[in-house]
Amino acid sequence: MSEAYGGTADGFTPPAQPRFFDTPRGRRFAWYLYDFGNSAYAAVVILAIYSAYFKEGVVGGAEGIRLWGIAVAIAMLVSAIISPVLGAIADYRATRKKMLAFFTAVCCLFTSLLFFVHKGDVLMGMAFFILAEIGYRASQVFYNGLLPSISSSHNVGRISGNGWAIGSVGGIVCLLIVLPLVVVIGGNLVLRSTMVLTAVFFAIAAVPLFLYVREPGTVKELPKGKNLLTVGFSQIVKTLKNARHYKEYLKFLLAFVLFNDGVMITLNFAAIIGGVLHGFAREQMIILIILVQFTNVIGAFIFGMLADRVSAKQALLLSVAIMIGTVLWMVENTSDTMFFVIGGLAGFAMAGLQSVSRTMVAKLCPKERAAEFFGLFAVAGRSSSFIGPAIFGWVAADLAAEYMGANMGALEAEQLGLRMASYIIIGFLVVGGAVLMFVNERRGIEAAGNTQE
Repeated sequence: MSEAYGGTADGFTPPAQPRFFDTPRGRRFAWYLYDFGNSAYAAVVILAIYSAYFKEGVVGGAEGIRLWGIAVAIAMLVSAIISPVLGAIADYRATRKKMLAFFTAVCCLFTSLLFFVHKGDVLMGMAFFILAEIGYRASQVFYNGLLPSISSSHNVGRISGNGWAIGSVGGIVCLLIVLPLVVVIGGNLVLRSTMVLTAVFFAIAAVPLFLYVREPGTVKELPKGKNLLTVGFSQIVKTLKNARHYKEYLKFLLAFVLFNDGVMITLNFAAIIGGVLHGFAREQMIILIILVQFTNVIGAFIFGMLADRVSAKQALLLSVAIMIGTVLWMVENTSDTMFFVIGGLAGFAMAGLQSVSRTMVAKLCPKERAAEFFGLFAVAGRSSSFIGPAIFGWVAADLAAEYMGANMGALEAEQLGLRMASYIIIGFLVVGGAVLMFVNERRGIEAAGNTQE
């Protein structure tokens, strides 16, 4: 065969090089890109724009804090109920990617529909956000469930941290696109248009994962007389019965439920806290969240390396300690400038708490039942996300009303109510960190059979 026809002089034709996305590295990059997209939703909808717009632009006053907490709680409660069953079904029928595609579409659709929420559209604003948030939270079960299939126990911390860091970059990129529109043009039309832009951004970034990351596992035949729903529930019951063999995993879940409450309160009320305590305008909040996302990138890389080189438990304990100090500083702080520093430190610490938590699950769960165990992890996360924001929003609003009844001005009462309610965050973090200290990571890895990878 001649070289002109693709061969060599001795007749040997070298094998074609695989395309980038067909390599393990490429599949990991496709997995990272999904985080790049869904972090844009978190940055714009939850952190920077929609939460504050709903509180002031749709509802107004301290009641907006209460209703926002209720909306977050409902979304998390629904996610907590459906996640374990869907996770078990995904493991049984090998449909993680299909489930991921469905809930991603739900999130993108209802995020874009937030464009139609105007002042006074309280029920619509809550309903569309709740559905978008359910899509966002439920999709993470199946996204996280793909992590063991693209990693091993020796690099899962680094890969999880890389995904979190690249995801934070996605949030920054989307906010940098949004910021000029808010600053130069401004107005509620622009704010509502950012919801559509975010949905499109998320959808485009998600495409490579669906094209190139393989569906792990094989399809199992349904037992006679069973359907997917009953199989899902029975699988969860079986998992709970077998959970006694994974005691370290269960102890970690308890710790996660507690400290994640503090994290989710901080995330879901960040824009409201910044607006009420320091009177930040929309563009200032966007700049603050860009800073938070940037330090999130740094935190994800650093804590990801710590999880692999030292231990995931130690990385988490350090994150908890930093987060406690950050919230205490926020409660006492009165400087607008220092609030930006506090926000950056919080972003750094939260990256460790969130990215290393999924690393810990990947270490402590049997690989062949990853989606099922990540489903239980999702229940723990959504349960805490349901309890924490609901309590925080209710307490902050009630305290504000009580202070106003004592002849305090409305703004001052709102501010004091938020500061006092912030001690709830500290309480969750302290107790969660205390439980985490009793988790034996090495023993949990051995129980899951992940020591030989």
